[in-house]
Amino acid sequence: MNAVHVNRTVQLPLAELNVSFSRSGGPGGQHANTSSTKVELRWHLEASSALTPRQKQLVRSRLGSRLTDEGVLVLQSSEHRSQTRNREAAVARLVALLADALRVSPTRRPTRPTRAARQRRIEAKRRRGDTKALRRPPEA
Repeated sequence: MNAVHVNRTVQLPLAELNVSFSRSGGPGGQHANTSSTKVELRWHLEASSALTPRQKQLVRSRLGSRLTDEGVLVLQSSEHRSQTRNREAAVARLVALLADALRVSPTRRPTRPTRAARQRRIEAKRRRGDTKALRRPPEA
């Protein structure tokens, strides 16, 4: 497997993912004190060859708060006891973030209320006004 599939059109080459390991404070007991199971995954958006300039702009606008000043997305995973499972979790989180950021929402087509809807609205306003009018004290 040379690439990570994000969606039907985008595949991230594994060479673009920079993975480093460190000691984790998560589960594992004494094992956690001696092995580097925490995973830090770094992916450089601007240097990526997998995305078009339009897709990069979309990701930058949607994930801008999660990117560093250099345009690097950093994800950490330490919820599992093994380095392999933590790496898989970090990659899965990256795929989910990118897939969500690249999802294009359909353009909104403006609509107008139907005649019946306008009539219902006016009738509801009239009934509400009548109800409030009954609360007023009688005019002398």
